Amino acid sequence: MVNFTSMNSFSAKILKIGINPYVSLPAKVLKQIFAEANKNKSPIPVSGSIEGHPFLQTLVKYSSKWRLYLNTPMRKACGKDVGDKVTILINYDGMERTIAMHPGLEEALKKNKKAREIFDKLPPHRRKEIVRYINSLKSAEAINKNIMRAISFLNGKERFVGRDKP
Repeated sequence: MVNFTSMNSFSAKILKIGINPYVSLPAKVLKQIFAEANKNKSPIPVSGSIEGHPFLQTLVKYSSKWRLYLNTPMRKACGKDVGDKVTILINYDGMERTIAMHPGLEEALKKNKKAREIFDKLPPHRRKEIVRYINSLKSAEAINKNIMRAISFLNGKERFVGRDKP
């Protein structure tokens, strides 16, 4: 899961912007990641470890600052939270990150061409958000209900996953 070919190490205090815990990366580490990624625009996929616990994440630039957001599983794994100092190993991770679409959602999009057209025009992160949400559901009832809601959302009839109509 974690590629340790060219690992960058640093320590940082976990900060918070809004409800999102993150760490800032030192300029030297960012420079190395930009060189490995052959780009300096957001998003940049990374892998590494926080206090020895592996992670896959994405570096993003927000409010002109590069941030590594630390989601709940990352913080729980290392037993650290906002205000704590952590040691992070990190590098660019060029491995393909795809998420398979739930077969029920795929079928619903095949049946509704308008919804499919809208879905295909959404930004990649929004398509991923819908696919992840459907894939995270456990019961067949919840999956089917939310697939119908997703199609309705794509057809401009309701909000879905906290998003206004496209």
